[in-house]
Amino acid sequence: MNHVKRFLNQALAASAALLALAPSAQAADAAGGGIASLIPLVLIIVIFYFLLIRPQQKRLKAHQAMISELKKGDKVVTSGGIIGTVHDVNEDVVRVEIADKVRVKVKRDTISSLAD
Repeated sequence: MNHVKRFLNQALAASAALLALAPSAQAADAAGGGIASLIPLVLIIVIFYFLLIRPQQKRLKAHQAMISELKKGDKVVTSGGIIGTVHDVNEDVVRVEIADKVRVKVKRDTISSLAD
């Protein structure tokens, strides 16, 4: 009978120890689950960077290079759709000839591309 009591006490102590460890194991699983739930978010951000942000930055750099290399005689298209020939280039303003002896001043930033 004494052995049975001792066995029951040990079993009770062991189960109490297991119950005490169980919440910390659940907390570890929850922390691991929290990190695992961030992985799709990180993947979405990486995909957005390579599909949207990086190409836009490349286009912006190419546009700025094109604007900085403007010279007299270049055919350009403004953002308003006006096609003309560069007559004079200043720091911020470009004078574009859109017809015979008809010249307009446009800001460099409004030139969208070179015409073919």
